[in-house]
Amino acid sequence: MPLAPPSSAIHVKNATPGFLSTPGRTPSSVTIHPVALFSILDHYLRRTDEQDRVIGTLLGTRSDTGEIDVRSSFAVLHSETAEQVAVDMEYHQTMYELHHKVNPKEVIVGWYSTGSNLNTYSALIQNFYSQETAPHQAIHIAVNTGVEDGEQAGVKAYVGSPVGVSPKPENAVFVPIPCELRFKESERSGLDLLLSASSNSSTSTSHPSTDLDILETAIQSASDMIDRVLTYVRSVLAGETKGDPAVGRYLIDTLGASSEDLEKGGFHASLQDALMVSYLANLVRSQAEVSARLALTTAP
Repeated sequence: MPLAPPSSAIHVKNATPGFLSTPGRTPSSVTIHPVALFSILDHYLRRTDEQDRVIGTLLGTRSDTGEIDVRSSFAVLHSETAEQVAVDMEYHQTMYELHHKVNPKEVIVGWYSTGSNLNTYSALIQNFYSQETAPHQAIHIAVNTGVEDGEQAGVKAYVGSPVGVSPKPENAVFVPIPCELRFKESERSGLDLLLSASSNSSTSTSHPSTDLDILETAIQSASDMIDRVLTYVRSVLAGETKGDPAVGRYLIDTLGASSEDLEKGGFHASLQDALMVSYLANLVRSQAEVSARLALTTAP
């Protein structure tokens, strides 16, 4: 069923047969960034009581090797009943045009849904997004939130493939492909903060950690890593453990890079900034004391 909409909503019940076959290469893997995943979870939390699942559009980039990088997503209005599914495609097009103005390098790569139920309606929606991503294949990300009993939270990626001698949009099989969550090093602190807040959810009210708490945790983690390295080095020097050349080269490269950073002035520049702030603070304090003494001498 091609979902070529004559109006703002697509009614699958009256769809015409035919499945758009995409000749593009099957994606080799899918990488999801935290921003896209959090947007999906936020959409799920804001759903109405009548909705069993929510759907939306995935945006990202494709590589020449078939890897898909899902960087962002946005919700798409839809409703499902026992007889039909309706999707607001005018809203979808408007949202994509607005997103494309801000991120011109990101294109539609597929769609997402919550839950683990892949039914006939899923095949129909997959067919529509296949037209949106042609000549490339559209991917489908199924996010299982794990809120229902007996379900395990997780994320899976699929591509659609028509089946049968005369393929129809509703007759399709979803083939799983490798999927992973990847985040940048700069995003690690935010994710660690969310995980720590989740682990402390036993209390009635959980508060995010302060900057000092985060700094203390980072320093403690660095101290623990240094202790492990020292323990290993001392064990090798004492002959208790056989040294690994790969580990030795890694430690030498790490220490060499650290010393080069110090020589280039990164540490000294930070130290100079700290000294300047301390000097200015002392200067302001001295001026305040002088002003207070002058006020006392001029008082009647």
